[in-house]
Amino acid sequence: MNRWSGVEEFVEVVNSGSFTAAARKLGVSTSHVSRRIDALESRLTTRLLYRTTRQITLTEVGKMYFEQCNDLIEKFAEVEALVTQMQTEPVGTLKITAPSVFGEKFIAPLANDFIEVHPKLSVEFHFTNDVVDLVHDGYDLAIRTGDLKDSTLMAKKLAPRKLFVCASPAYLKEFGAPANLEDLQNHNCLVGLVDSWSFQDGGNAVNIKPQGRWHGNSGSAVLDAALHGLGLAQLPDYYVSQKIISGELVEVLSDYQAPDSAVWAVYPFNRNLSAKVRLFVDFLSDHFQHHLPWMVEEHHNNDDHQEAAG
Repeated sequence: MNRWSGVEEFVEVVNSGSFTAAARKLGVSTSHVSRRIDALESRLTTRLLYRTTRQITLTEVGKMYFEQCNDLIEKFAEVEALVTQMQTEPVGTLKITAPSVFGEKFIAPLANDFIEVHPKLSVEFHFTNDVVDLVHDGYDLAIRTGDLKDSTLMAKKLAPRKLFVCASPAYLKEFGAPANLEDLQNHNCLVGLVDSWSFQDGGNAVNIKPQGRWHGNSGSAVLDAALHGLGLAQLPDYYVSQKIISGELVEVLSDYQAPDSAVWAVYPFNRNLSAKVRLFVDFLSDHFQHHLPWMVEEHHNNDDHQEAAG
């Protein structure tokens, strides 16, 4: 027998004052309520209440049992209401991981705007360029850039992502601009987090391992080195677009530019996605659809959904 069988009926009979009123409240027959309570008393091997045609009276054990079960049912109702609320409005804590520079510069300010209008929601950020295990580490959402591998996670495309090879005017004045991919071997390349540079040559994807006397694991540091005229850099648009517009950096090898990749919102698969994740992802998508401050050319499509990488 289900351990809860008869409990709800018993509590409702006491609260309603009769079997008939309890049956009406529960939407079942009076005989159904009676059978459930009889079975409950049999399972507990004790009488919980005395019944007459005029009234019901709790036994001493029944009074104790009612008080405890009534509290449990009220708590259960509160929990169900909370779960329902979490599916309809953002509540609780939204735990996000995002790439360091992109997350700090573009995602965190939007999250601040979002929680400002949703006072029942808190946000917890972890900025890292490492790919974390969302499920194992308890994250609701990850912001990831570039191409994604297949997995059981889900992703929504927020914005396109372009890669630019660029250098300072001073560097190009001294060393000249590479005319083709083979020319890269004659230049000092600033090597960052990714140890290969992506290009497209005649419709074919090409990856080249750059060589140079500068290596680091920070895109911001690569950008600074490029601005100081130390070499060529390949960086995403959100690092260099404004620098290219201002003339502080000059794009080279534009004929070999790699196809656009993307910025993604990635989250564990859930048929009933919580409101905090669903609405925040929609909020990000809507914002980036109308405003991409880092883009040289703003053209993109944010309707893409796919299964994505872990």
